[in-house]
Amino acid sequence: MNRVLIATMNPGKVNDFKVLFEPQGIEVVSLLDLADPIEDIEETGVTFAENAAIKAETIAEMMQIPVVSDDSGLSIDALNGEPGVYSARYAGLEKNDQKNIDKVLKKMQHLSGKERAARFVCAMAFAEPGKETIIKHGYCEGFITSEMKGTNGFGYDPIFQPLGYDKTMAELSPEEKGAISHRGQALRQLKSSLF
Repeated sequence: MNRVLIATMNPGKVNDFKVLFEPQGIEVVSLLDLADPIEDIEETGVTFAENAAIKAETIAEMMQIPVVSDDSGLSIDALNGEPGVYSARYAGLEKNDQKNIDKVLKKMQHLSGKERAARFVCAMAFAEPGKETIIKHGYCEGFITSEMKGTNGFGYDPIFQPLGYDKTMAELSPEEKGAISHRGQALRQLKSSLF
């Protein structure tokens, strides 16, 4: 393997993968680098792992190179795992972080203490043409705050407080977040199974 495609258009995610693969002499490319864009692949799975695998396997077959894809989101115990695989579009198809946050806070306004338990989940799939797909998971346990705090990060970061911290994800530095994040954990697990 001398090249791997990261199935994302998020430059921040691409940099995370460069840190993993480039020291191994593996070139990292992303969907941003392709001359001909790939149409959105419909994620029809009911779990993060299924969605990550669908995307990675489809692109790996199409382009005949190894592909890494991840699917991640927020799972809240009191809401039976919602927003789950619908995290990005929880409040509607247009992917609006603020509306998603407002919906969660409204649904949880009557809950307190341990009832606000939640976790970020990341499923990461590594697919190579003709080989079995490797799937790794990462989790970050915490709870949902009653109000937004912090301006770093994206998605639900301003209302998610990791266990053992007195700050939300959006108040942590990128380094602090990377050390505990669900994506960082899945990435480290993938590294240990590949190298």
